[in-house]
Amino acid sequence: MMIRTLFMVLLMHLSLGCTPGRNSTESDFRQPEEVVFWHFWGGEDRVVVEHVATRFNQSQSKYHVRPIAMPGNNLNAKLFLSVAGGDPPDLVNQDDPVLADWATRGLIQPIDAAMSGTESEKLEKWLFPAAKSLSMYDGQFFAVCNGLDIRALYFNRTALQEEGFVAPETIGELDAIADHFAGLNSRDSNLPLGYLPDSRRLWAWSYVFGGSFLDPASNQLTIDSAANVAALNWMSGHYERVGIDRAIAFRSGDQSLPGKTFPLLPVQGDQNAGRYVMMMDGQWRVRDINRFLAQRETDNLTMPEFGACSLPVPSDDSLQPRTNAGWVNGNVFMVPAGARNPSGAWEFIKFWIGFNDPAIAAKTCEAGGWIPVSPEVVQTDSFQKYLKREPLFASFVGLAASPNQFPTPKIPGALKLQRTVNAAAYDAMTHPDKNAVDLLRSAQAEIQTSFDRMDFDHKEGSK
Repeated sequence: MMIRTLFMVLLMHLSLGCTPGRNSTESDFRQPEEVVFWHFWGGEDRVVVEHVATRFNQSQSKYHVRPIAMPGNNLNAKLFLSVAGGDPPDLVNQDDPVLADWATRGLIQPIDAAMSGTESEKLEKWLFPAAKSLSMYDGQFFAVCNGLDIRALYFNRTALQEEGFVAPETIGELDAIADHFAGLNSRDSNLPLGYLPDSRRLWAWSYVFGGSFLDPASNQLTIDSAANVAALNWMSGHYERVGIDRAIAFRSGDQSLPGKTFPLLPVQGDQNAGRYVMMMDGQWRVRDINRFLAQRETDNLTMPEFGACSLPVPSDDSLQPRTNAGWVNGNVFMVPAGARNPSGAWEFIKFWIGFNDPAIAAKTCEAGGWIPVSPEVVQTDSFQKYLKREPLFASFVGLAASPNQFPTPKIPGALKLQRTVNAAAYDAMTHPDKNAVDLLRSAQAEIQTSFDRMDFDHKEGSK
């Protein structure tokens, strides 16, 4: 009987995970707290994301991040349902201008609550101005930016030099290049256009021309401001000089390129220029250029040289142009309402952005080709070495510190605002009989009417 009793005690002891001769505590059996992370990255970017999660999980034992890829519109739709059903993830990634909408509707919660001590105050100072603007609404961190998307002017340096030009610094210089190549193209359609504005880029050019879309002091829309009108008229002028129908057809031809080919790049081995000599685009195109050049080297073909510069500024005395200006967006982390583990989500956010150790974020940004959200990450030795190896990418990182990089205004209905402005710009550029002032004024009235139907305040929401 005694032997049987001792056996049962020992069996119970082992079933609890204990071993004889060791004093056990509850912490010995505690599993890491799971942090469920939904994101939209796919392909090689998904590999980078999963590697970041693995590194975080290996760096500590309290939390375990489980990344789940949800491409396309699946993430938003499932997020809404999960919050409504009371079973949301702990962390999501987003790159649309939905911060104000989601915060106002209670879909996400302030991340400040998970921060300890003075972390919120430190984070405000630690982030680049653009990253801070993308993260805050109504004076709180409803998001944390984890990567910036900056636009600059790419140019084919070889094609410019062959025609006696250098990278433009002013709107006048850009116009001269565009007109020169448009003339060449009119005689031989196989030659590239110098530059052709994209109607979706009014956001960037408006800021360059000194404009804005919202007055932060009065929270009033300024879509039809004089600077915005000037920027749109300038963009429309390029279509008129090329010829409206010809410009539309040429732009449509970009869609016939295979896959997501960057139209700046030659598509045939015997060419040194693509469809354009200059194009505005983001830092992700550096990866495309590098792949193109590597393939040309493998094929023993000529190697055109490319560059990137800040957007040229107008010389009009009636305007107040901004240097190193443009429209910025980026990826942001958000914690859904009802998340079970906001503290674990915040710890992973800090790890990703390098809040406590910038060298960690430098490694992540190098792997993904992503722009850091803090100058402290940029200044690390490893990232400085990376920028020396990637001078094109360095041009974009240099613009990240500029106070003249502005996101879409953080107001409820920002996505509708963005789409309505884009539609008005396209209408103005493709219909010379329509007045830019009237179109922008109409867009402003449409958005204002939409806002007036909403039951919440229209705030820009950054400290």
